[in-house]
Amino acid sequence: MNSTIHCESPWPHRFALVLVCVTFPLIWVGGLVTTYDAGMAVPDWPSTYGYNLFLYPWTTWFAGPWDLFIEHGHRLLGALTGLITIALVIVVWRNEPRRWVQWLTVMALVIVISQGLLGGARVIQDARQLAKIHGCLGPAFFALATAISVVTSSFWKQGPQLEIIGNTRSLYRVALFTAVLAYLQLIFGANLRHIPVTADVGQFRVALFFHLAGAAALALHVTILIWMVFRLTQPVKALRRPVSLLALLIVMQITLGVASWIVKYLMPISAEGRLREGGFVIEADGLLQALTVTAHMAGGSLILALSTMLALRAVRLAPSGTESSASFFCTSSRLTELTT
Repeated sequence: MNSTIHCESPWPHRFALVLVCVTFPLIWVGGLVTTYDAGMAVPDWPSTYGYNLFLYPWTTWFAGPWDLFIEHGHRLLGALTGLITIALVIVVWRNEPRRWVQWLTVMALVIVISQGLLGGARVIQDARQLAKIHGCLGPAFFALATAISVVTSSFWKQGPQLEIIGNTRSLYRVALFTAVLAYLQLIFGANLRHIPVTADVGQFRVALFFHLAGAAALALHVTILIWMVFRLTQPVKALRRPVSLLALLIVMQITLGVASWIVKYLMPISAEGRLREGGFVIEADGLLQALTVTAHMAGGSLILALSTMLALRAVRLAPSGTESSASFFCTSSRLTELTT
């Protein structure tokens, strides 16, 4: 009796949701830092102009330059995310009997610590390559936090009780590959976003080609996912809702991608050669440009997180390797822990 109650504690899932909700604003603010090239607005680390990170005068922070405001804010959000991750590890190890879930939280802690160290090294060494790695690891952490929230949810325990008629095994394979494509697309976007100003036109075109090709492949896979989910004989809200939202995000992301090109270059892709002729007025780091480009970057992270959620839900609904009931799943996990 006590084992079942222990397994069904709601706190691991609650802390995982809090971590997800804090991580997304962190990614958004980090995107603003990159958009405004404000990574070196604070030249020291882990301190802020000699102050302890948490003791930096808030009046100076709010009244200071915009670059300082978003960079220091990014550091504070990063520290908060790290503290919540530590709390999640403690709560999960105290209340969650599944060993693999416990080690997922440890992996999350290792990644968030690595992110902090990468951010610090980027400041100390002023290295663009480290900024690119830092930008790619953030969405991976976001996806992992989303995964932890899924496997600690009540749906994960109730999944074996749902009878799904349809090829869910093929569905979760496609969903998993879609999540992989979403992350590769983020990497392509990071390469395009962090391309040095000294790069030649050919290098820029190659980076742009891979980003556009990745977008096309991702859109195709999401279309296949929609078709597969809505072909299931029994409607499943746990699958239909996220895949519908994923389709909406893909449309918004493509729109934001086109808008990002327009606000940066004020011309269609086919007219890029006219840039040398002049006559275009681009407001560098303007509010519209910054919000559009940053929203496009953050949208990619949302697509990755939602793809991860959909893939895990499809895995849980697959007929093979599932338990007969939630209570048996919890009890057997607890017995396994006690005997190892």
